[in-house]
Amino acid sequence: MTDAGELMLLSILSPELQCKWHLAKWQQALITTIVFVGYLIGSPLWGKFADVYGRKTALIMIGLWLFVFGLLSSFSPNYIWMLLLRGLVGFGIGGTAQTVVLYSEFLPSTVRGFWMTLVSFSWILGVVWVVAVGYFVMPTLGWRWLLVIAALPLIIFIACCYFLPESPYYHVACGNKEAALDTLKLVAKTNGKSLPPGDLKVGSGSGDRGTFVELYSDRKTTITTSLLLFIWFAMAFVYYGIVLLTTELFAKGHSCAATPANIDETCFDSCQLLTKKDYTKIIITTLAEFPGHLITLGIIDYAGRKLTISIQNMLCAGSILLLFICTKRGLISGAFQAIYIYTPEVYPTHVRGMGLGTCGSIARIGCIITPFVAQVFLDKSPTATIALYAFVCFLAAVAIIFLPIETKGRNLVSQLKETKSALKSS
Repeated sequence: MTDAGELMLLSILSPELQCKWHLAKWQQALITTIVFVGYLIGSPLWGKFADVYGRKTALIMIGLWLFVFGLLSSFSPNYIWMLLLRGLVGFGIGGTAQTVVLYSEFLPSTVRGFWMTLVSFSWILGVVWVVAVGYFVMPTLGWRWLLVIAALPLIIFIACCYFLPESPYYHVACGNKEAALDTLKLVAKTNGKSLPPGDLKVGSGSGDRGTFVELYSDRKTTITTSLLLFIWFAMAFVYYGIVLLTTELFAKGHSCAATPANIDETCFDSCQLLTKKDYTKIIITTLAEFPGHLITLGIIDYAGRKLTISIQNMLCAGSILLLFICTKRGLISGAFQAIYIYTPEVYPTHVRGMGLGTCGSIARIGCIITPFVAQVFLDKSPTATIALYAFVCFLAAVAIIFLPIETKGRNLVSQLKETKSALKSS
């Protein structure tokens, strides 16, 4: 929710700050890019932090970080301070993916895809929340109050994290058998069940922490990691590009259906603020993500992760070429949630945070580049911009097919050797 809300916040802020501070197009794009630079740096570091100190501790620290710097950015006196403070916010957002890691480690394999997709609807709620606040706040109180109000839900996030149990997978990876059993007993008691008979086994390497090198420990693991890095890059580039294109096209008077031929290449030069009608259109296109999430929700535990992601990317590429803004946004959003489910399922516990964090970090390279395509290159050639996004989306669909492991119905693994075993049998 925080990640999605931040991007939409930037989409709303960019045209406002461009007019208020008389920014050039590249300066406007840099406000978005600097957030993703922070994300690029923060994502693997927060992932490592979560693997060493625990998922719960990491999430509390991330929430505090985001609240402080999100609030401070509302006091930015000029463009340079805005870049600095939003970059620090981006560093914090880099850790938000650890919520996925913690949640996945509490879910059984048979329904993990369903429940993780269901939780992903909070992504849409985050976007709708920010747009709704912007609708009422921007014309009256201005952009500074928008930043203040957007930071307030983080107080609830921090409070909720305090009451979360730590992952038993994490405790086992640390060799802390007693803490893992305490968490499992709490879960059993909450569900009105009792623990099954037997003893909890802790492997001999449980106390070790994974390193980045283990993501490339052998040939097939290297192929898996390399493909995932490209897929995350491509899907982030396309998804965030579509979100930015939405506000750019609406600010110039376009809607959910258009063609490259009817986009005037000279209409992107002037300073144009979003109107209330534009906010309404943005909410409509955001709600268009619901069908994509529902598709993922309905088929991911039946068709599998790989097929779900690949089909949605293929259909998205076609929708981009046809400029069906609502359709393509729903499809790429649904596929993105599916890759969020797949990635932590591939890696063992002691490198799960690092694996997801690294993928998220590489994805932000795509996010860093995409504002200059969606906000700058669009001025030069709308047709080439649309074609580029469609081509990248198609490449992602092909890359997914070649991933060695299908994780549907597969238990989360605790040791790297279990991942290697799955790779050998695939």
